[in-house]
Amino acid sequence: MQKYTFSIIKPDAVAKKKIGAIIADIENAGFAIVAQRMIRMSKDDAREFYKIHSARPFFDSLVDYMSSGAVVVQVLSKDGDDVVAAYRKLMGATNPADAEVGTLRKSYGASIEENAVHGSDSEENAKIEIEFFFKSGDFCNK
Repeated sequence: MQKYTFSIIKPDAVAKKKIGAIIADIENAGFAIVAQRMIRMSKDDAREFYKIHSARPFFDSLVDYMSSGAVVVQVLSKDGDDVVAAYRKLMGATNPADAEVGTLRKSYGASIEENAVHGSDSEENAKIEIEFFFKSGDFCNK
């Protein structure tokens, strides 16, 4: 059975016109994009999507940020790998200053909040996050 992970190209990267560069890096790292679309999350959608963080002090600013502009939501796959772990490695550390050279966050992120991309942290959360934005019929597998 094909495994998937979820990715968001965040508002800061979209505003800086880095969508194409990020997609190229994702594909060059061996990932297939099986579903993708550009959306603008409402505050309600952002609150629901990030509800796991609702008790955290940064929750309101996260909701404001993620609903501040367009984002690109994606479903990714990668043959032969733990796709969640592989994408998290490509993303790099949450803080771009701590991320390894060559990672998406090091290359395109500006701060802990404006760190260019989001990725699922587990297979279970990948399933939840994918189902938040996509139906299985939206996938274009190889």
